[in-house]
Amino acid sequence: MSRDDEYTAYMTARLPWLQRVAYLLCQDWNRADDLVQTAMTRLYVNWRRARSVENLDGYARTVLVRVFLAEQRTAWWKRVAVVRQTPEPAAETLDHDSNLDLRAALAALPPRQRAAVVLRFYCDLSVEQTADVLNCSTGTVKSQTSRALAGLRRALDPTVELT
Repeated sequence: MSRDDEYTAYMTARLPWLQRVAYLLCQDWNRADDLVQTAMTRLYVNWRRARSVENLDGYARTVLVRVFLAEQRTAWWKRVAVVRQTPEPAAETLDHDSNLDLRAALAALPPRQRAAVVLRFYCDLSVEQTADVLNCSTGTVKSQTSRALAGLRRALDPTVELT
């Protein structure tokens, strides 16, 4: 199997998962697609190294999270494209109120806290694995996760008093 065939087979199988992780990070399907596209490009460029790692999904996820965090550090005008015509609104999707509340609460978190929560609880990574992806210490992961969970609790149940 050629290099391109291996890459195509992997991306075909893992694309929906990468899109879901990206959506959880940025809360916008269009932006999630952009993040995945950038991550896919970086993965393709480094495919020789990537295909030799023990955990390819972990490698791809790390690339995706780092693309997201790098984008968060750039100025808003570098992320916004001005168009002459507004795009047609997306079709309405049915969703439960609790899912909408959780998405809104997740979107309100700062980017690194959001990334920590997504990696720890959606991707089911350990503290050490999350620290490796975020390129920080385990203590930072713990504090970011703790602050994120406190923020989610406040957003989802304002009557809860946190100390």
